[in-house]
Amino acid sequence: MRAMIDASPFVRVSDLSAHFGVSTVTVRADLEVLEAEGAVTRIRGGAMPVRGLAERAFEEAQVEAAAQKASIAAAAVEQLQPGMTVLLDVGTTTAAIAQLLAQRDDLRDLTVITSGLATALALEGALDRLDVIVTGGTLRRLQHSLVPPLADAVLGRIHADIAFIGCTGVDARAGITNINLPETEVKRAMVMAASHVVVVADSSKLGRVHVGRVAEADAVDLLITGDDAASATLAELREAGVRRIIGVRPASTPRRT
Repeated sequence: MRAMIDASPFVRVSDLSAHFGVSTVTVRADLEVLEAEGAVTRIRGGAMPVRGLAERAFEEAQVEAAAQKASIAAAAVEQLQPGMTVLLDVGTTTAAIAQLLAQRDDLRDLTVITSGLATALALEGALDRLDVIVTGGTLRRLQHSLVPPLADAVLGRIHADIAFIGCTGVDARAGITNINLPETEVKRAMVMAASHVVVVADSSKLGRVHVGRVAEADAVDLLITGDDAASATLAELREAGVRRIIGVRPASTPRRT
């Protein structure tokens, strides 16, 4: 079982049960033992190898799929209207949204609330038409993000029209997941505080599962991703409850799927 888990980013309990010909109860018990030994990380519905938890710095992630992220940002900004209250999560794709938003003179009187320092700084040049609120909290070095304690205190006291949520994993069964737990708590609070939840994730994130569970798939009103995402994966996400999906081509007009 350990070898099977090590060979895959995520293995479901049902797959392990079928492969070894044992009950799901037995599989879960074995996973508990492996987790106690530090060999695997249990996720709802399955498990993943501990080696899958390496996190990259913001600057390193920023250069990957940059053209696709720019197109995702363009599609995201099109969801906004003047006067909205907007939650902007931490991450390279949400930072791209902030950079584009700062250039859109037609979008005025927005209140933007963010837990990302890079995101907030990208909006600084637009303070004549936007109000920018930083959540506060404890600074994480890798992502320049603000996390608990205190980062989620503001989010429990506000309501937003729309939240743009970044993540490191989108899966029909596991839902929206993230590679580190402190940021996951803030993301979850943002989802709870918004009327409309938009997940922005380049296509490499689809099918991946990580340790921090942000939300179920059916909590997502809109997923914006790359148009190279596998059609079977998108079909599974729709069946799991994602209400709408937009696929974008790098540096081009979004194509609705």
